[in-house]
Amino acid sequence: MEVNLEWYRVFYWIARTGSLSKAAEQLHITQPAVSHTVKQLESTLGGQLFFRTPRGVTLTKEGSVLLAYIEQAFQSVQIGEKAIAEMNNLNTGEIAIGASDTLCKHFLLPYLEQFHEQYPGVRVRVTNRTTPETIALLKEGAIDFGIVSLPVSDKQIAIRESSPLQDCFVGGKSYRAIAEGPPLSLEQLSQFPLLLLEQGSLTRSYLDDYAASQGITFAPEFELGSVDLLVQFARSGFGLAFVIRDYVEEELARGDLVEIPLTEPFPQRKIGIATLRGIPQSAATRSFLALLP
Repeated sequence: MEVNLEWYRVFYWIARTGSLSKAAEQLHITQPAVSHTVKQLESTLGGQLFFRTPRGVTLTKEGSVLLAYIEQAFQSVQIGEKAIAEMNNLNTGEIAIGASDTLCKHFLLPYLEQFHEQYPGVRVRVTNRTTPETIALLKEGAIDFGIVSLPVSDKQIAIRESSPLQDCFVGGKSYRAIAEGPPLSLEQLSQFPLLLLEQGSLTRSYLDDYAASQGITFAPEFELGSVDLLVQFARSGFGLAFVIRDYVEEELARGDLVEIPLTEPFPQRKIGIATLRGIPQSAATRSFLALLP
């Protein structure tokens, strides 16, 4: 059975108003169009839905049964429209974000706090993964956008460049004399015990690729799973850690860490805001992205 859903809308308003003419006014169509629609609906359903009376129309038994279901359907539609309106007004909704532990802590967290204060009804879910894993989650549709370390190259991903990142090597207090001495080349640096992120992260791949372009291969003393661990090991004197300068400013200011000068500082990188090309974003996602630099 094929029924035009607009017929049910006409039926609903006739039942609500008890009049074909009033239903026509409500629907902004002519009364003959309303009468024709009722005949089509009755013919398709195989039964009379209204009795004509001097005051208008009255539902038949079959019409009353149909109205009970149509009212439920219209209420469901109204609830759906209200839910969408609330989502568009950011009274509710959900955002799924992917970011590494480091980017979440040092870049994303202030914006999470700001967004939550403005839109407490929107739920924000953060998945902590490396940049390659974040890109994979984005392509799977598991997150709405990702905060990643650049460079990233993928035809399916749109990247908006954000805050700059400056990489450097730091050590504990025992390396102060080296930090105050002449700058080191990468080859000289490679002779020291090095603390690097585990392989698989974009930051580690970037460092290895850059060193290889200079004819250097780093053999780390320790490979660790997070920048926080790198900082702790460096403070304890285990070696020189490859970190982002902005994320250890407090330790450098207190003297817990010292930066090792290089003859050729690492090229500046940037944080990227990654989204999937061609996929529309929710109102909540658009609002959050607007907060990010």
